[in-house]
Amino acid sequence: MRIGFVGAGNMAEAMMKGIITGGVAKTEDLIASEIVPERRDYITNTLGVQTVSDNIEVVRSSDVVVLAVKPHHVGPVLDELKPYLSGNHLLISIAAGVKISFMESHLNWGVRVVRVMPNQPCFVGASASGFALGRSAKKEDKETVQSILNSVGVAFALDEKLLDAVTGLSGSGPAYIYLVIEAMADGGVLAGLPRDVALQLAAQTVIGAGKTYLETRKHPGELKDMVASPGGTTIEGLRVLEEAGVRGAFIDAVEAGAKRSEELGGKS
Repeated sequence: MRIGFVGAGNMAEAMMKGIITGGVAKTEDLIASEIVPERRDYITNTLGVQTVSDNIEVVRSSDVVVLAVKPHHVGPVLDELKPYLSGNHLLISIAAGVKISFMESHLNWGVRVVRVMPNQPCFVGASASGFALGRSAKKEDKETVQSILNSVGVAFALDEKLLDAVTGLSGSGPAYIYLVIEAMADGGVLAGLPRDVALQLAAQTVIGAGKTYLETRKHPGELKDMVASPGGTTIEGLRVLEEAGVRGAFIDAVEAGAKRSEELGGKS
């Protein structure tokens, strides 16, 4: 299986790294196009992947084409590639908010399209992604996309209408957690900890809590109650958070992100 990337930005780089280290494909089976010469050199020198300046060359050399360009470039790029994409190609788009129907309207019938919503931790192999299949996509395509995305984290096949919710939750979510890490570290500094220690303690606490849930599958409420002993420090802190409406604020933030994603998608 030859996998080509149209665009070689940060997300594409992370996916290529995952594909190689996860054994999904060999380095020599990857190719990427990129208009910036310095970026081409970086990808080749760092990952050993062949890079070119021509998008069409990528399509001609690949069975799977990952569209990794900015959303507003999707239409023009697909118009350029339309004569060269056929039913023999699987096209995976990671362009945020660009609907499958929009992409299919710029392609010949039969091109198998899959829309993916990855997130920033893809860079460190810890992505949480959702993806949806287009009209011509096959069961084998679902398995291919699943294996590629699993190489950089976890992924779930969903109806396309749910990808806006994925955007609001896991797409935007890392920014919310960075805010939590920063705020918790500020609290640690206020209590007397050195800044670097406070940041590392806060970040590791987030990692540890997430890993505990994923490995135990106990309800977060149950895990919370295990930490909060009667009359202790944790329940006092939880009282402050509840009074501040933090739980509701997170719910509202995810909902707002999902709605905004839906609005932006309506423009594509």
